Amino acid sequence: MKFTRTFSDPSSAARCGVLETGHGTIQTPIFMPVGTVGSVKGVYHRDLKEDIGAEIILGNTYHLYLRPGLDVLKAAGGLHKFENWDRPILTDSGGFQVFSLTGIRKLTPEGCTFQSHIDGSRHTFTPENNVDTQRIIGADIMMALDECCPGDADHDYAAKSLQLTKNWLERYARRFHETEPLYDYEQTFFPIIQGCTYRDLRTEALEHALQFADAGIAIGGLAVGEPTEKMYEMLEVVCPQLPADGMVRYLMGVGTPANLLEAISRGVDMFDCVMPTRNGRNGMLFTWNGVMNMRNAKWEEDFSELDPSGTSFVDHCYTKAYLRHLFISGEMFAAMIASEHNLAFYLDVVRQARAHIKAGDFSKWKEETVKRITARL
Repeated sequence: MKFTRTFSDPSSAARCGVLETGHGTIQTPIFMPVGTVGSVKGVYHRDLKEDIGAEIILGNTYHLYLRPGLDVLKAAGGLHKFENWDRPILTDSGGFQVFSLTGIRKLTPEGCTFQSHIDGSRHTFTPENNVDTQRIIGADIMMALDECCPGDADHDYAAKSLQLTKNWLERYARRFHETEPLYDYEQTFFPIIQGCTYRDLRTEALEHALQFADAGIAIGGLAVGEPTEKMYEMLEVVCPQLPADGMVRYLMGVGTPANLLEAISRGVDMFDCVMPTRNGRNGMLFTWNGVMNMRNAKWEEDFSELDPSGTSFVDHCYTKAYLRHLFISGEMFAAMIASEHNLAFYLDVVRQARAHIKAGDFSKWKEETVKRITARL
């Protein structure tokens, strides 16, 4: 796997690049739709490719390990074949999901023991069996097992958490290099930079993680309750210390379209977030002119296109009044339309960002765009 930086914005840290994988080439900056259990909620794979333009999607190790389970995935020939997706896949290690199970999980130097949210059964993730699990799932990009530190943790807790993540990374890397892919394509893994909102810990984590990074590195723990400005501050600490070439930078679990543009301006290349589909299911649409709440009465007799500036077919097939009616009626089709629109918008945002980085006017465009897309309609 190989990442090549191709363009840089002269007025910011924004850049374009190409990530080559065994399932195709990814143009960065890129947004990755979240397909936690082998599906992006409410969206056909055909539409992910042809309408939305997704170049890579995510799966989640925790959820896939529990259901359908490793026996099924191995028998299917890996997640790509199981869900009939022939483009790249990235899998989270499940560390964030385990982090969210506070009260029914226990962290030790050996690993993390947790109870299944499905049936209460007990399981343990260690760095070693997490590698083995992700080998069976078969993602192109695997994420190292880490502890996701709470955003409001004090320095002492964050330091102890980071030491655990560093120890796990060393074991994860050792196991990764002791094993081979089960399927006929290359896999790589990304170390995760933790350290909460503390500059010294972020730098310590970065210096350690770089020893194990190949084609990319992830920045974790920045969508877990800390103020947005703190997130940007930590990106300004981390990104300038990363190699300018040869390594893609992935900001995990972020965020709004404005968050993406601000992070791109600070040098981030890859993103994922459940927001486009989760917020879409609840009636929130992101557009180039601002955010729409489709449950509002103001749309009841608005028979204009859902989004005249939108790139998805749903934007021009359906009206605002129709989508509002579907939401008020509790129709599942409402969530499908909104999810399709939002994902297409997110992919259009990074596509436009790439174009403006190449044109050399990204910073000016970003400032104007952030004001526009954060308005409330």
